[in-house]
Amino acid sequence: MTGRENPSQPRSSALPAPLFERFHNRSARVAVIGLGYVGLPLAVALAAAGYEVVGIDLNEAKVDAVNRGRSYIADVTDTALRGQAARLRATSDYAVLRECDAVSICLPTPLDQSGAPDTSHIVASGREIALHLHPGLTVILESTSYPGTTSELLLPLLEAAARPRGWRVGEAFFLAFSPERVDPGRSDWTIRTTPKIIAGVTENCLAAARALYEQVFDTLVPVSSPSTAEMAKLFENTFRFVNISLVNELLQMCDKLGLDTGQVLEAAATKPFGFTRFSPGPGVGGPCIPVDPHYLAWKMRSANGCARFVELAGRINAEMPGFWVRKVQEALDGVGKELKGSRVLVLGAAYKPDVADARESAAIEILRLLLQEEAAASYHDPYITSLADAGVPLASVVELDGEVGKADCVVIATAHSIYDRANLAGKAAILLDTSFFD
Repeated sequence: MTGRENPSQPRSSALPAPLFERFHNRSARVAVIGLGYVGLPLAVALAAAGYEVVGIDLNEAKVDAVNRGRSYIADVTDTALRGQAARLRATSDYAVLRECDAVSICLPTPLDQSGAPDTSHIVASGREIALHLHPGLTVILESTSYPGTTSELLLPLLEAAARPRGWRVGEAFFLAFSPERVDPGRSDWTIRTTPKIIAGVTENCLAAARALYEQVFDTLVPVSSPSTAEMAKLFENTFRFVNISLVNELLQMCDKLGLDTGQVLEAAATKPFGFTRFSPGPGVGGPCIPVDPHYLAWKMRSANGCARFVELAGRINAEMPGFWVRKVQEALDGVGKELKGSRVLVLGAAYKPDVADARESAAIEILRLLLQEEAAASYHDPYITSLADAGVPLASVVELDGEVGKADCVVIATAHSIYDRANLAGKAAILLDTSFFD
């Protein structure tokens, strides 16, 4: 179903004619706030669709890189970025919003130190948008957050600026939520071909967002409210989070029972219906899967409810780095060595293969635990040269082959494509592969 083929939904003709025309003839100017792994690909896609795009980011290094046609995001090549140079520029000045017809917010939503949602970036951008709010502006939140964020957090900021001027949402300005579905490193589904959930605060808000985005995305999936869309996005990632925890628990159970987990999974996966295969590993990582389910758990607690599967899954996944460190200890015990003082080389520090992103990486937690046990731990990762920012005083080793030969145990924590398992098995004294099911 495309955005153009669903007559049951409000049509863009409900919008003021000039706004409708600017979106559909692609003469609109669109801003993207946040030029990270979500915002930069979106900015390029909007420009490729024909819109004039301005990216807004407070990081001057990113602004300069975009304006020079130098990408810092793996999913956006320099060629793709330079190909849109005539329609895409970047700035750190929010004042450009006065000249824009639409703005998409693509800012991070991490957890704070207490485990509660940190929506400070959304609030800060909302205040900036409110300062430059003008008739006809369409605002679309893409950042993942708890159900109610768009209507309960962002809308009041805009209404506070609009009310003294007599402007109303759905009439003078438009607000929608359309969650990002970026999966870094993926090539089979692109930003354009991945179906895009979309919802408006009012019917006209939905119509405005559709008029803008149907030029960019192949398939739009309208839903009844921003909270519904917010819940759908959280459930997508919670589904993966819970199933990863289940298969990680399977690994632990098979380990206790002396069973071959790989064989169990291969056998179960032959069922042609009612089974979705997931693979065990060192835990969960990245900016989404370890974080988003906790947004849902936090929201349920605030509503005097609970998210039992989420909380249990969190505990199981948090155990996995410790499980693998114990497996290292057991392997070393088998050759008469102690973990303390042994050389342990961890391969991969990124949260997933072939990406330059170590956020919430389980591999880093494995390294922390090894260092706590006083192992002589080191790591190699062609994408992550240092872990100082993650609080681990290590830098990636340079000569991989030599270090493999020196190590008492080698652990594949992140299965980058450069790691040849057969070659490693022939050189390593002990090889443990946390991702051997991938």
